[in-house]
Amino acid sequence: MPEIKESNTLDQVHLESMRQVQTPRLGRQLTYWLGGILLAIILSLFLPWTQNIRSTGSLTALTPQDRPQTVEAIIAGRIEKWYVMEGALVKRGDTIVSISEVKEKYLDPNLLARIEEQVEAKQGSALANQDKVKAMQEQIQALRQGLVFSLQKARNKVQQSRLKLQSDSMDVVAQRTDLSIAEAQFARQQKLYEEGLKSLTELEQRRLKLQETQAKLLSGINKFDASRAELQNARTELNSLQAEYADKIAKAEAELNSTRSYVFSTQAEVSKLQNEFSSTKVRNQYYHILAPQDGFLVKTLKAGIGETIKEGEAVATIMPENPQMAAELLIDPLDLPLLERGDHMRLQFEGWPALVFSGWPGASFGTFGGRVAVIDNAGTNGKYRILVVPDTEHEPWPNALRVGSGVNGWAMLKTVPIWYEIWRQLNNFPPDYTGKTDSGAKGKEAAKDKGTVEY
Repeated sequence: MPEIKESNTLDQVHLESMRQVQTPRLGRQLTYWLGGILLAIILSLFLPWTQNIRSTGSLTALTPQDRPQTVEAIIAGRIEKWYVMEGALVKRGDTIVSISEVKEKYLDPNLLARIEEQVEAKQGSALANQDKVKAMQEQIQALRQGLVFSLQKARNKVQQSRLKLQSDSMDVVAQRTDLSIAEAQFARQQKLYEEGLKSLTELEQRRLKLQETQAKLLSGINKFDASRAELQNARTELNSLQAEYADKIAKAEAELNSTRSYVFSTQAEVSKLQNEFSSTKVRNQYYHILAPQDGFLVKTLKAGIGETIKEGEAVATIMPENPQMAAELLIDPLDLPLLERGDHMRLQFEGWPALVFSGWPGASFGTFGGRVAVIDNAGTNGKYRILVVPDTEHEPWPNALRVGSGVNGWAMLKTVPIWYEIWRQLNNFPPDYTGKTDSGAKGKEAAKDKGTVEY
């Protein structure tokens, strides 16, 4: 019996030692778990991962007219009445606020009527001067015709004087001949008287005849000199007549040109007054500031009644009613060459729950599809702006989106193993270019040529 007990004791001691040197069960389980996790990690490194370009930005409108805009006062004025409240929907042409005039020049309530009276007065003055121009033109025409008649009359007088001079010259020649005959007869009569053949009476009669002939010659010479002087006067009058009428015509033409200049000046003043009348009439339309398009009055930038505003100063902000939404995202210059118009993107909007796995777009939840529509050619602060519009091939964007909300975007690129993506990220290498088919490239080139992208 003692031997059996001793043998059992030895077996128990041996088994206890064996248990002490064996690996604990918990350690084996931890080893199995760690090995499995490591194997899973190694295997997961070979899973596919979609490279992407991440960007952030905000929602905006694609076209400028759909973006928030300020309503400005075209003229300076004082606020008289507001017609809408903030948040109200306004239609194009609705009155937002009315203002009154503050410039001294336009304070007269009858300004348009007074300007119109000035225009009518100036137009009447212009018409009167135009009539004066016509009268002066007729006067110049009459002077020209009078010059023709006067010249003809003066020429006739010169011709008449010339003929009279010729007649008087012939009379002088005849009287000289008569004088020669009378002198010869008197000499013969005197010789006969000395010879006693003629009486003294007959000699005296012949002397008387000689004296009469001499008197006639002297009278003829005087008439000849008078006719010659009359001819000279007629010629002088003919020459002075041209100068006299030329002076009258020159004065009339100078006055005509002066009147025409006044007419043109008056017409210019009429045009200026008409321009002022039209400008004032148009200015009266700007006393009511109207909504430029349908939209919501987001905020009034001026408050109260009686506040003065300047020309071009904003009074309110309007958000168009149905803008064409687009996501405005900022891209790093390193990633910009990888994007083209028409590339697909996934977007996450603030306020919409989402579970995003950027490398596995199919497993993401709450993201929306988009397509690149615009890529800026110039950067700002080291970033380049792109505009992303809804992708018609995917679910539509929520209707409750508002301009200004934050948005995150991912541009989907080439699918690579996870280990390659980790290696790329550690080395700060850019993503790989996606493999694009020729048809897709041609389509994008055509879209670039047109400057638009179909979406």
